[in-house]
Amino acid sequence: MGVDLGDLAIKNTISLDSLSGKIIAIDAFNILYQFLASIRQEDGTSLMDFKGNVTAHLSGLFYRNCRFLENGIKPVYVFDGKAHRLKERVQGERADVKRLAEAKWKAALEAEKFEDAKKFAQATSRLTGAMIEESKQLLDAMGIPSVQAPSDGEAEAAMMVQQGLAYATASQDYDAMMFGSPLLVRNLSITGRRKVPRQDRYVMVEPEQIELKETLSSLGIDRSGLVLIGILLGTDFNEGVKRVGPKTALKIVKEHKTLDAVTAYVKEKYDYQFEVDAEEVLHLFLDPPYTPPNELGWKPVDSGRVMKMLVSEHDFSEERVQRTIEGLQKVQKERSAQSKLDKWF
Repeated sequence: MGVDLGDLAIKNTISLDSLSGKIIAIDAFNILYQFLASIRQEDGTSLMDFKGNVTAHLSGLFYRNCRFLENGIKPVYVFDGKAHRLKERVQGERADVKRLAEAKWKAALEAEKFEDAKKFAQATSRLTGAMIEESKQLLDAMGIPSVQAPSDGEAEAAMMVQQGLAYATASQDYDAMMFGSPLLVRNLSITGRRKVPRQDRYVMVEPEQIELKETLSSLGIDRSGLVLIGILLGTDFNEGVKRVGPKTALKIVKEHKTLDAVTAYVKEKYDYQFEVDAEEVLHLFLDPPYTPPNELGWKPVDSGRVMKMLVSEHDFSEERVQRTIEGLQKVQKERSAQSKLDKWF
């Protein structure tokens, strides 16, 4: 879900080419849920194999990562570990949202309102343990490393960037900024021509890069202030203050500065008291659980393993998968040859 800091962040449009040679720590759960939501049939039904197994996550991982690798990007996927106890409320709310969305999806299908059906279906996505495991297996077959976080994957990714182990965190959420990632890249998984919902037109979606230092400077706050804004808006660990949006939250934080002062103000102004210990939430963002990953390494794609997983086990088109792998290998071979040539000059 994440904190909505979109109106406050300073975004700079970039190209995939600009990330060539860079290690990008990708919030695995975030991108997998995007694939599960977006890769669907016209009536909203998930992409499946002939046995009824959902395969949208595998399709997204394979084709999108081939594009990353062709552009010289070095992705590393960071998977969530054990959820913090404060996330239990959010997880319960998400389950309720999925159940409501499923009911609306079925009703839209019965009424033959297929565009509405697809919209509601996107909110029903579930990521199972089996999906997570086969995602890791596919990444390994593609030569892409993955990291297991002790708790929040986005926090682990942000810390990896802080430690110089990656260039940027990739996620659609803005939480990585509150976790202290110096750079956040958005739209990696949805780059390209996209249809505007409920309109007969398309737009080009391009990657965005957000520099934490630049955003903080423009807002006139420090990282603690950014986390306070997040707490006011509502995070995965706490509910937000009703009637307080990003700009109002910024005003409150700039005027009152400390957590105690902000808490006292919203209690007086909005008759609101946080349902959890706000100090604990602040600490979770400023000093999140982190385990340094083992040495990261990228290997050539194991075409045999990939073909077995996608074609033999999940009924992907053999011709398309083979053609995509061969295209990737050709680009990587040319890139390697060019790199060796450059060393002579």
